[in-house]
Amino acid sequence: MRKYYIDNIRWIIILLLVPYHAAMAWNVWGEPNYIYFESNKIISSIVVFFSPYFMPLMFFIAGISTKFALQKRTIGQYMLERTKKLLIPFILGTALIMPPMTYIADKFNYGYQGNLFRHYAVFFTHFTDLTGADGGFSVGQFWFILYLFLISLIAVGIILLQRKIMHLKDIDIPPVLIFLWGLPLPLFSGMLSIGGKSLVEYTYIFLVGYYIFSNDDVISKVEKWKWIFLCIGITATIFNVYMFIWSDTQQTLLNTIAKYVSEWFMISSLLGIGKGYLNFSGKISKYMSKRSYTFYIFHFIWVVLFQYLLFNVCSGNIILLYVLPVLFAYGATLLCCEICNRISFFSFLR
Repeated sequence: MRKYYIDNIRWIIILLLVPYHAAMAWNVWGEPNYIYFESNKIISSIVVFFSPYFMPLMFFIAGISTKFALQKRTIGQYMLERTKKLLIPFILGTALIMPPMTYIADKFNYGYQGNLFRHYAVFFTHFTDLTGADGGFSVGQFWFILYLFLISLIAVGIILLQRKIMHLKDIDIPPVLIFLWGLPLPLFSGMLSIGGKSLVEYTYIFLVGYYIFSNDDVISKVEKWKWIFLCIGITATIFNVYMFIWSDTQQTLLNTIAKYVSEWFMISSLLGIGKGYLNFSGKISKYMSKRSYTFYIFHFIWVVLFQYLLFNVCSGNIILLYVLPVLFAYGATLLCCEICNRISFFSFLR
């Protein structure tokens, strides 16, 4: 029986990435961005509120989905599907979508005077911090797709090794781990990390989803504890925002603890809430579930483009400069989804 709450959580998160990425244009911590306007603590708080658990939750549910996928597919079929679904879109997205994004960034941030076609040479030869904010090479939002492909390879190796050693297709995990799974997170955060994105941490989260949270009994227990988990998660999240954005004194240890407690309990609570309230399929959920992957691929370039185009029109009005690109990006991205949905060549994006 399909777990509709997994699909619904996924597309809701992906939709929220539009205002999340738009808010990066006002970040107060000096992170390079394709479009950067000025520092703004209120808008930056949007990013910090969601960042501890947004993408980790995506890897978490990818692990859960893999458990169900391997019940219907062989390892070989699964990896072939991962190659078509992840590796090919990563290569095409990096080659076709990222150069225009970094071209806009180079024009806005550094006054680049050349045209888009000349900038392709810059993109493929200029390697700096990999953010793309200076016009150089970047994989942008496709880092998630690349990581997910690599983690799928790693996870398959671990699963095959587990089956060979233990001679079991599945293993029983102690239920107490639904409360303790987040404890190792700080240990993994700096391992194989590129731009603050740890391959080890995300692999661990993927495997927790695969081995623990794919179990219906575990999800039922999480559903029972969801409001307590949510209270802890929200408290830690707000404290993290305060310490990182609003506090005059830097308390790195407290900030780190708050970040990982937020990640730990927000993921657990959102899965429980999803199981309790989002385990259904309707017209909207079916529509968005089928288009969520395509939406992820195209959303960021439209955010960047509309921020660039509307900067002079809305300069002086921060609210409009934030809201209008978000609304236009939603419309343009959904249009891309509809176009791709009607062209057979793009079937691997569905």
